[in-house]
Amino acid sequence: MSVPDWVGKVDPCDANCPSREILDLVGDRWSLLILLVIAQGHSRNGELKRRVGGISQKMLTQTLRALEANGLVERHDFMTVPPHVEYHLTPLGVSLGDAMTPFFEWIERQFGAVQAARAAFAARLAVAA
Repeated sequence: MSVPDWVGKVDPCDANCPSREILDLVGDRWSLLILLVIAQGHSRNGELKRRVGGISQKMLTQTLRALEANGLVERHDFMTVPPHVEYHLTPLGVSLGDAMTPFFEWIERQFGAVQAARAAFAARLAVAA
């Protein structure tokens, strides 16, 4: 694996590098899943909660706020009763989605290999026990 050119300017391996905050945000499973679901066209709070299995309302709200604060998601409140709020990716969020597409494609292609590696590891542990 070669070292990217930007490492001299930004070093996420350095604990004091501000890029760590971005890495923490986009490396969080809830952030990735929410961005993926919004990119697929699901934009209302209830839709997001139903689509992102296992997320609590509190975590959904916190994650959406963090994504909004970092310029990845835009919140539109229609100021109606009952409340109607929609979320959309900003151009920055779309660019992150474009960067993450190969990652999700890799997961799809390699999922079986990862499962096989897990099974082989478990089998080796069972033999050693």
